[in-house]
Amino acid sequence: MDLRQLEIIRAIADTGSFTAAGHKLHVSQSAISRQILLLEEELGEAVFHRIGRRVRITPAGASLLQLSHRVFQDLQDTVAAINDTHETLRGTIRLVGGMTVCLYVFPSLLAEVRRIYPNLDLKVTVGSAERSLAMLRQGLGDLGLVTLPVEASDLVSVPVLSEELLLVTYPTHPLARRRQVTPGDLNQQPFILFESGSITRRIVEDFFTKQGIQTHIVMETENVEIIKAMVRSGLGISIVPWQAAAADVRTKQLACSRIVGHRLERQTGWIYPKMSRLPRMVSEVMRVLDGLRPQLEAAVKPNW
Repeated sequence: MDLRQLEIIRAIADTGSFTAAGHKLHVSQSAISRQILLLEEELGEAVFHRIGRRVRITPAGASLLQLSHRVFQDLQDTVAAINDTHETLRGTIRLVGGMTVCLYVFPSLLAEVRRIYPNLDLKVTVGSAERSLAMLRQGLGDLGLVTLPVEASDLVSVPVLSEELLLVTYPTHPLARRRQVTPGDLNQQPFILFESGSITRRIVEDFFTKQGIQTHIVMETENVEIIKAMVRSGLGISIVPWQAAAADVRTKQLACSRIVGHRLERQTGWIYPKMSRLPRMVSEVMRVLDGLRPQLEAAVKPNW
């Protein structure tokens, strides 16, 4: 058995006859018949049943047809991968991610990608995790960076960063002078939180529930900058990633505290649709972020 015979089986299955298969492959009908006869002699079993001018594939032929699909897909993927290594990376990659990612991770990532691959066009869409997943499923995005976990059998997730979540308060708040607070200190406090349904919100709410903390939620939004603006204005307090609060803490516009005995964390990771072969531009963007991971990990780690 050889690749030409597998190609002939595919052509016959596609066209429904030996003659039409010959036209498709630009060979004579007799050459098609000869190859099928040789294959059937080798297998000791019919591959096609001849019914007048039409043919019907046998179970043995169906198995070989499935094999041919796998073999030629592997060949196509291998050739594409080889070509990729010799070609300048160009085209458009569409990234999706949440507000925090777009503010604090994507700028340095995209600058580095642009430096290495100047011919690659980068498009970014900001949105909730739910919207990001929908865009990936609809083919409107190629790669997302979202809060994990994501339970989806049609998507692949790859953890990238772990971020500590800390309490942020306005400078004159009674808790502002304390580097550490207890769960009881949070009871009955007015909170401004990430939107309902988000993974970060679920992490915080699970903590509240386990500790029996009763809170008054005065506002919710997916925009971390809005959360910080509301906290700075004294409308409430919040729990956000350190990376988002660091600059405001340095300028003393916000105060930051850890919750004693409870390290709150969220994990951020890549997510993309399952596929037989990951496009090179996707794998290269992921590789570039791996190279930036040390500086990103330093940025998400509180320096006090």
